[in-house]
Amino acid sequence: MKKILLTCLSVSVILFACNNEKKTDDSKKKETETTETNNTSTAPPDSAAQAEMMKAWQDFATPGPEHTWMNNHAGTWVCDSVAQWMDPAQPPTYSKATDVVTVAMNGLYQMSDFSSNMMGMEMKGHGMMGFDKMKKKFVLSWIDNLGSGIVQMEGSYDVATKTLNMSGKQSDPGMKKETAMRQVLTFHNDDSYTMAMYGTGHDGKEAKFMEGTFKRTKK
Repeated sequence: MKKILLTCLSVSVILFACNNEKKTDDSKKKETETTETNNTSTAPPDSAAQAEMMKAWQDFATPGPEHTWMNNHAGTWVCDSVAQWMDPAQPPTYSKATDVVTVAMNGLYQMSDFSSNMMGMEMKGHGMMGFDKMKKKFVLSWIDNLGSGIVQMEGSYDVATKTLNMSGKQSDPGMKKETAMRQVLTFHNDDSYTMAMYGTGHDGKEAKFMEGTFKRTKK
């Protein structure tokens, strides 16, 4: 009995020693991993990289020729007969519209305050357009009092046809999903352009829902 007890005690001591050694090894391993992780942390960019990054941001924030073109459209624009379609199979209704365009943020953005009537309801809209120099695209955000969503569109200007084509998505509560829409601005001269808006009809096909020719009355 005494021998058995001594043997058990010896085994316990050995197991304890092995366990303790394993814990020590694990602690050392974790400490080494932590040290390696700290040593491999991302170092700050050197002065040359910082200067290059700063120049990239400065260029991004500097208005370019696209901004000059865009901002040349500042002024008050009116249309006496904007055509609107609720159903493309039916004749359109007509209303007057005014769009006051201003320039903001050192010429980086064009702001638009639009007022009209749509299907007998007063409509007030606000747009913000810029030219994203990284994307190399015109970008547009639009809000109005006839909905709670924000329309986002982007597109390009075709010099040959003098047309700005923008496309994006809008929330359609009637269809309970986002649907495609696009805007086409065709410039006739410095003081006249035609706007056409297209959206997704209830049959899933694209249809024109607004069109009008605007003339600048005041720069």
